[in-house]
Order: sequence, then structure tokens, then C-alpha cells
Amino acid sequence: MDLVTSSRELKVYKVAYKAAMEVFLLTKTFPEVEKFDLTSQIRRLSRSVVSNIVEAWRRRRYPKNFVSKLTESETEADETLLWLNMSLDCNYISIEEHARLSDKYDYILSMLVLMIKDKDKWCF
Repeated sequence: MDLVTSSRELKVYKVAYKAAMEVFLLTKTFPEVEKFDLTSQIRRLSRSVVSNIVEAWRRRRYPKNFVSKLTESETEADETLLWLNMSLDCNYISIEEHARLSDKYDYILSMLVLMIKDKDKWCF
């Protein structure tokens, strides 16, 4: 494992950041009626995945805090999947867009689970 000196160098950060930007761009096409409900919620969640990764990185010297923030990120990623499902069922996104983003969030979840499981590799 190469020495990572910043949260922005983590693969999970890069994938989560890109996914959050994709969610943002995709939700620009959602109906105005969803502005304060689905649109706002899915944007907030997708961004929270990334922000919790950043917070976890800065808490590496406290393993329980590190795991706690990664667990929050994991929870937000899973909830993002819920809202992607709702977006699909409301016909706001295509099956292809849903599949692409769902795959990304499943990948993010797997990376977060591995980081939590191997916390000793990340904490000091």
C-alpha cells in the first residue's frame, strides 16, 4: 500500500466524490416539485458520503472515531441507494443511470467495509 497523505488520495474518496457530482448533475433534471424533497435529500446524502470520509481521515489517531465516521459514510451511501431506487421508480432516471450509480455506491460500500475491517492499517 502506497503512503496516502490526504483523504483526496483515497480511492474511496475519488469514487464517492465523482458519484456525488454525478448525482448532482442528474438531479438537475428532476421536476421542480421534487426540489425540496427527493432532489435535496439525495444530493445531501451523496455529499455526506464524501464529507464523512474526509472527517474519518482526520480522526485516524482515534480508531473508534475513525470507524464511527466511516460507518456514517456507509449508512449515507446505503441511503443514497434507496433514493436512487425511488428516483428510478418515479421515472426521473433511466435504468442505465440507476445501474451505473448503484454499481458505484455498491463499490463505495465495499471499500468502506474493508477500511472499517482493516482499521489498524489506517489508524495510527
